[in-house]
Amino acid sequence: MLDPAALRETMELLRAAYPQAKAPDTKGGRDPFRSVVGCMLSAQSRDRNTMAASNALFALADTPEGILALKDEEIVAAIRPCGLYNMKARNLRKMCRYLLDELDGEVPRTRAGLMALPGVGRKCADIVLHFTFGEAVIAVDTHVHRVCNRTGLAAGRTEEQTATSLEARIPDDFRKDGHVLILTHGKTICRARAPRCDVCPVAAFCEALAA
Repeated sequence: MLDPAALRETMELLRAAYPQAKAPDTKGGRDPFRSVVGCMLSAQSRDRNTMAASNALFALADTPEGILALKDEEIVAAIRPCGLYNMKARNLRKMCRYLLDELDGEVPRTRAGLMALPGVGRKCADIVLHFTFGEAVIAVDTHVHRVCNRTGLAAGRTEEQTATSLEARIPDDFRKDGHVLILTHGKTICRARAPRCDVCPVAAFCEALAA
């Protein structure tokens, strides 16, 4: 992995390369429940398919009580575009029931609380914390996991391992915007296929290129 000085320089270069990549403004009041549901549906799903499934489901119900009132086949039909729909439908029911029975319908605002919800892992918890509650955490999705392990920002065989590594290493002043910076780099330059290494702003520090 990169030493602390190289890690900071890499993050500084990413900030300079993507000045528009800022942490989201949460003042608009994103609905925590819809955020959790959308994140659960996003597992192994393309963004457009997740959006289609979320919109279809929320057109039927967008509260725990509303989703529990739906028939299984209604939920499955609505979320079918995002794949793994039978498992996700079961997890949605369990999550809604847990929210109502254990938390009076209120979505937790902590990682541990979110991860106690059925079907919610660390990545989903961190995404909700970051994008809904405005917490300074870096959610490690597929893109962030790839960039971190290629460049040496962090290391881990799984997204959760990478998240733990990155959290221990990232400077405090990059915790707020770090997710969007690394995500933007992963989508535009450090892509899974055909990475654009010739125009990479952090090529001088990239461990993959140095190997």
